[in-house]
Amino acid sequence: MTAELVRGQNHTLPQTRLEIRVSAGTPVVAGATLGDERGTVRGVEWIAHPGSPQLPGLEVSQQAAADHRLAVDLEALPVGAHRVTVLLALPVGVGGPVRFGAVPAPFVAVTGLDGTEIVTFTLTDLDAESAVSALELYRRQDAWKVRAVGQGYAGGLAEMLADQGVTDSAVLAGTIQEAVTRGLARSVAPPPPRTPEGDRVRHATGSADHRPTAPPPAPEPPEPLADPAHTTQPHTAQPHTTQPHTAPGPAAGGPSAAGASAGGPINYAHPRRQHAAPPSPPPAAPPAQPGQPAQPVAGDATGWSMDERLYNQIWGMFEDLARAVAAYRSAVDFAESRMDQELDRALSDPRNRIGGAGDRAREAARAKRDELASRAREALDRDLAQLAAEAAVVEPALPAAYAGWGNPVWHAHRIPMEIPMALRIGDLHLPERTDLRIPLLVRLPLERGMWVDSGRTASEAAALMDTDRLRRLAMETAVAHAARLLAVYPPGEFAVHVIDPAGSAAGPLAPLVEAGVLAGPPAAGPGGVASVLAHLTRRVDLVQMAVRARAADSLPPDLDTGEQLLVVNDFPHGFDDRAVTQLRYLADEGPAVGVHLLMVADREEASAYGPVLDPLWRSLLRITPVADSHLADPWVGHAWTYEPLTIPPGSRVLEQVLAAVAAARRAAGR
Repeated sequence: MTAELVRGQNHTLPQTRLEIRVSAGTPVVAGATLGDERGTVRGVEWIAHPGSPQLPGLEVSQQAAADHRLAVDLEALPVGAHRVTVLLALPVGVGGPVRFGAVPAPFVAVTGLDGTEIVTFTLTDLDAESAVSALELYRRQDAWKVRAVGQGYAGGLAEMLADQGVTDSAVLAGTIQEAVTRGLARSVAPPPPRTPEGDRVRHATGSADHRPTAPPPAPEPPEPLADPAHTTQPHTAQPHTTQPHTAPGPAAGGPSAAGASAGGPINYAHPRRQHAAPPSPPPAAPPAQPGQPAQPVAGDATGWSMDERLYNQIWGMFEDLARAVAAYRSAVDFAESRMDQELDRALSDPRNRIGGAGDRAREAARAKRDELASRAREALDRDLAQLAAEAAVVEPALPAAYAGWGNPVWHAHRIPMEIPMALRIGDLHLPERTDLRIPLLVRLPLERGMWVDSGRTASEAAALMDTDRLRRLAMETAVAHAARLLAVYPPGEFAVHVIDPAGSAAGPLAPLVEAGVLAGPPAAGPGGVASVLAHLTRRVDLVQMAVRARAADSLPPDLDTGEQLLVVNDFPHGFDDRAVTQLRYLADEGPAVGVHLLMVADREEASAYGPVLDPLWRSLLRITPVADSHLADPWVGHAWTYEPLTIPPGSRVLEQVLAAVAAARRAAGR
């Protein structure tokens, strides 16, 4: 099974003879350096680049290209070499792009000699950098591992080589670029840009003329939706493009590699990566009658796996519903405006003020308004019917991570060995058809923490609920989300900590405590709060320093490098000023190094801190324990109603899932 890495993650390599395949949307220079136990490059003889493409156990290409294959034999490396770092750079002085932020995100895969992918890594979040350390293969004890690095350098090749201890790095960088310039005449033309995530193959419907055209979404939006009441800037909607991050491979065409030895063009095409469009989705069933819409099919979207196809299909359904409703509302507004204009013109004519002329003009204007609105509603109903049919097919086909608690897939769920692309945290709907629910998915690993708003002023439904009942419901919501996260991560790679200062959440926390899946007992009192925050703050500090110093192997052996979730109940009760500062630090810096917040809090109770906590609330994705219309999409600003996931009455699915998590941990010895 292929492991899709994110920056900083590592994976054990099952073999030592490998290929590293690079796919980019523009010609790039590919090279590699060898490092000793400290990662230091001993000299130019430990650097493979287009001017010197071969080293013992390592071979790179001799030209800039949009696709590369690097050959690696880890057992044949020189004595003392413990690390192989793959470098990418943009060629200079050839009129091409000068920063990675202006080109599609490069994609790197480590494969076996048969082309089977072992790990993949998409280098996102690059901007002004013109060179990047993509990934590194390193020896850990007697085993080799691969780590996704993604460290960019605005100073280009010279700065990147100097960072690895290369003397005269500027001279060497110039030599490499000169060799590239000589070879550009033979470079492989870049393929078309990849289809943005979320672009799916849509079947024609009977109302195609009425459906608004959806432009492709921006790459990797940070979050699914934005809460306009709690953010300063709108976020792009996801079920994204992060991220697309990305959610997101058959080979792109290219010349044969047989001519490489003869100096001919080399085929650098990635055997399973395609830039123009992913593999075609499963064919849809033919229409029942000519002119009728095709029968919907689960996985009817582009993608490299069924999970990704379903993810992108949900994203497409979300877009379709948003724009179909926007078109309907716009048509109704136009009909009302046109009626008002016609009434103004009719009543401004003195002749219409005598007899029944005025009444006839008003009736004619209203009749035209009703006709236009009726036609718009018919078009909307056709679109909604097609989307409802699609949702009815998609929902039963969803994997556990995308499924609601009532889906039978949870009863047969097994703890996976790799994390899924995303996790469902609720449903979304619009008032035009409240029974048409779109799953709200967030990308994994989490890019933002979450806040379950337990305040009675959060929504109309909350205002009608008893305060104690609302707080219990909010904590039950947080526990269910924590359980879903534990259930979709490999055993031991996700830990949950709980802060419950007053011990008021003992009831909702009982399933987690009884299953034995918490990292420790729920922390109570000021001392418990301080201890947990100090522990997680230390982890963030150490991992950040290790990443910046490129010394991940030097982390303390007792440090848990898996993802961490901190569930906080009743904030700010039990928090002093120092604890509040630490919590803000975790919210800001934690997600980048695998520490995430899940807060249950009433913002009004923290009002004494004033605006100092505003950044904290804005950094978290706000959800509610009851239905509430507080999320907005990025295109037309619809107020989407968020429906939290609920466990069916009498169901033991939560306990079953947590028992499976505990059993998987015992089996893995964690």
